Amino acid sequence: MVATRKPLLALTAADLMSRDVTMIPQTMSLRTAARLLSKAHVTGAPVVDDQGRCAGVLSATDFMHLSEKETPACAKAGPETPCVCEWEVGRLSDLPADRVEGYMTTDPVTVPPGALITELARMMLDAHIHRVIVVDEAGRPVGVVSSMDVLGAVARAGAEPCGREVPHEAARH
Repeated sequence: MVATRKPLLALTAADLMSRDVTMIPQTMSLRTAARLLSKAHVTGAPVVDDQGRCAGVLSATDFMHLSEKETPACAKAGPETPCVCEWEVGRLSDLPADRVEGYMTTDPVTVPPGALITELARMMLDAHIHRVIVVDEAGRPVGVVSSMDVLGAVARAGAEPCGREVPHEAARH
């Protein structure tokens, strides 16, 4: 997020977005994409076509949906292998070697850099998602705004109401 003194409701996607975007080529294997997300410490990323345009999103939710379709790793495991949860994907080798394009969410929610924080929040709520992809005029990802970015902006705005600290006792009244 870029440091700014703008009022909360005037913040835009450009103010909030992470600019260091992990992007997944749609031809990448699902296994390689899982490794890429893990190494980047993110739970989802835009999937791009050969021209770099946003063609979809691959997220932890897509891996959960995959595990619902496949026999869970837990069902394959023996009694000596504990299962933490029903949707556990297991080892990377348990993932199909197929390309990402067959498993990604194909209708990504994208916004221009000028989209207001209220629009971003409404889109996330309406679509039940945790990130929107910020794209340029050609549809290429230039940033990602996550639900945590929006919450962080709200928390920072609440820390300095009207530009001054509110004494703890005064806040109770």
